Amino acid sequence: MMTAVVALGCQTSTPPRASAPRSRSSMEAARHRMVESAIRGAGVTDEAVLRSMRTTERHEFVPDELRDRAYVDAGLPIGEGQTISSPFIVAYMTQALEPRATDRVLEIGTGSGYQAAVLSPLVQDVYSIEIVEPLGKRAAEVLGRLGYDNVHTKVGDGYLGWEEHAPFDKIVVTCSPENVPAPLVEQLAEGGMVVIPVGERHQQVLFRMVKKDGALVATPLRPTLFVPMTGAAEERRRVLPDAARPALLNPDFEDGVDETLNLRGWYYQRRMRLVESADAPSGQRYVEFSSDAPGQPAHAMQALAIDGREVSRLDFRAMMASTGAREGAHREEVPTAGLTFYDGDRVPLDTVTLGPMLGTNDWQERVRHHIHVPTEAREAIVRIGLFGATGTVSFDDVQLFPVDAAGRLLPGFRD
Repeated sequence: MMTAVVALGCQTSTPPRASAPRSRSSMEAARHRMVESAIRGAGVTDEAVLRSMRTTERHEFVPDELRDRAYVDAGLPIGEGQTISSPFIVAYMTQALEPRATDRVLEIGTGSGYQAAVLSPLVQDVYSIEIVEPLGKRAAEVLGRLGYDNVHTKVGDGYLGWEEHAPFDKIVVTCSPENVPAPLVEQLAEGGMVVIPVGERHQQVLFRMVKKDGALVATPLRPTLFVPMTGAAEERRRVLPDAARPALLNPDFEDGVDETLNLRGWYYQRRMRLVESADAPSGQRYVEFSSDAPGQPAHAMQALAIDGREVSRLDFRAMMASTGAREGAHREEVPTAGLTFYDGDRVPLDTVTLGPMLGTNDWQERVRHHIHVPTEAREAIVRIGLFGATGTVSFDDVQLFPVDAAGRLLPGFRD
């Protein structure tokens, strides 16, 4: 039997909870470990970007109750339905922007201020816009207190840009519109670059675009997930998710990879391979995660809209196999498939898992029946991988089966 393997790109997910580094020295040590393992180890090579990531105190930009997770490579809620991006994606986008000391950069989506802080020592000026007033004011206070004097902030709709300071050499967008806003194209200098996630609410691609002869020439970088760009951008969105009919894309991986060589429908892919084999439980393909270092990220994820008022319960199923899989440094670091529900403010409500799949096992179906969907749920994220464990774990035919309030499988879903 011949087995073909396609290497896929890397990004980040939400790993298990870490212990709390509280002293300045422990925070610094945790930050350095994060940079080496989750950023340099995942492919960011620009030394200036890595240096900025090592010196930017992310714990200053997260809510105090989440400081114990500041140096875990994960996005975190910062209030008002918004998140601080994972350290890897901040570093990756910063590197993609190719920052220079003479650059004037426009950032759309200040959020916590962390991305602006990382850019600050790498460029001449950062002009950052936040549409959510409490976040914008809070970020301005933190950036000012920490001495980021070349970061200029305002509260406003980022769709419109910041015309009085245009043109900009670079633009970085940390929220996702369906299409690139025309005012941003106009305010980008000829030859300038924009790094932006574009697409549907839960299916986005991060692009690097260069302005040539007044138009943008786009290069896709990787699948990703960002909060939506609100305001005028959201009003112009044409494709809306169907929260009453949650469904995974490419659940059995038969759709293969996209133009970025990442698995279609899935993102935050880390140490994952797409395997073509006649032994696949469903079709001809499955995915495999491998790691020989405890705590090392090896996973993928997919988000989808789900409305707990419309969908009362789910069945969650996956085919899983493993070879020499062992717990990581912590008991919760085990190979699993996980499903987490979030409310409208992206606060986690509940998590269920399939597994763990430890040791060496042939293909097995793992199922959780009759999973209650919280009424407050508006979004869910499915995660598959090792999550800090070591060895190899494989997945195929990852499926959700939604049931309505009357206990009926929704039309169009097979059982």
